[in-house]
Amino acid sequence: MMDKYNFLYPRSSYRGDCKPKNLVFNANLQEFSHITNYIANLQTNGKISSFRAYQEIKAAYKLLKRSKKALEIDNKF
Repeated sequence: MMDKYNFLYPRSSYRGDCKPKNLVFNANLQEFSHITNYIANLQTNGKISSFRAYQEIKAAYKLLKRSKKALEIDNKF
């Protein structure tokens, strides 16, 4: 069962400044990546329209952006 879970929801280790807010944002970013991947696959297989896929990805991005703002993550690279 765990192999199936790890296959469907892979997690990558965080390589950066190890602060709690960065770890939370990293988890949110990985979740956004998974959601975007599922939506793209649904659209590619004809299960949802391109417009619906765009709307769903846009909504997921807004949530990611809101979490970044709430966590007060800066844009330094």
